[in-house]
Amino acid sequence: MKKRVNKITLSGFFIALGILLPYLTGNIQSLGVNLLPMHIPVLLAGFVVGGRYGLLVGIITPLLRSVLVGMPPMYPIATAMAFELGVYGLVSGLLYNRLKRSKTSIFISLIVAMVSGRIVWGIVSYFLFFLSDTAFTLNMFIAATFLGSIAGIVIQLILIPLIVIRLEKAGII
Repeated sequence: MKKRVNKITLSGFFIALGILLPYLTGNIQSLGVNLLPMHIPVLLAGFVVGGRYGLLVGIITPLLRSVLVGMPPMYPIATAMAFELGVYGLVSGLLYNRLKRSKTSIFISLIVAMVSGRIVWGIVSYFLFFLSDTAFTLNMFIAATFLGSIAGIVIQLILIPLIVIRLEKAGII
């Protein structure tokens, strides 16, 4: 029971971080798209509280932030992000807990989660744009998921493993 309460409490902490970190980019959407500040707490949630809670953190964070501050816009961005970030939290947590814990397993879990989430985002975005009678092309997908967010991807690949390793050494994970 105590372990579950800890996971729920930490999940709330990660949701709060996901709502607050975008303020570091001044809520400038184009800067946020490049640096991806909301992704970091969700990916960390998967590592710290596991896939199931990471999934919930990923789904709740963009939707709640949209309701509270209007950014990202609920449809289609926050809706598609809920799927993307949900996959981030789920996959990072599941893989990390299934693989033998090492620096390599952290990177494998992180990279597979990031790629999986972006693929899911592309699929969901395609359908949401289709419902809006708007084209969603392969070029749009590539530009949005990789080219426009290289800085954020690099930050995640450096920062998240460092944090996870520190949390392991501290006995938190």
